[in-house]
Amino acid sequence: MGIFGNAFGWPHLIVLLVIILLLFGAPKLPGLARSLGQSMRIFRGEMKTMKDENGKDVPVATTDEAADSDTSTKPKP
Repeated sequence: MGIFGNAFGWPHLIVLLVIILLLFGAPKLPGLARSLGQSMRIFRGEMKTMKDENGKDVPVATTDEAADSDTSTKPKP
């Protein structure tokens, strides 16, 4: 069960579809569905790209590199 429990069952979905049909009209629904599908496809592609970039672009510093960077910023006595 989700947050809403059983608030959105089949009767509710049918009523929502009828309301959407009345608001947008039958001729506009295919275009609306097509643009929604394209938007979802773009969104999924962007999410996949972000996941791929997060896995590859994270630099890993070794202990030698960390020690070198600490001594270069501190003045020598």
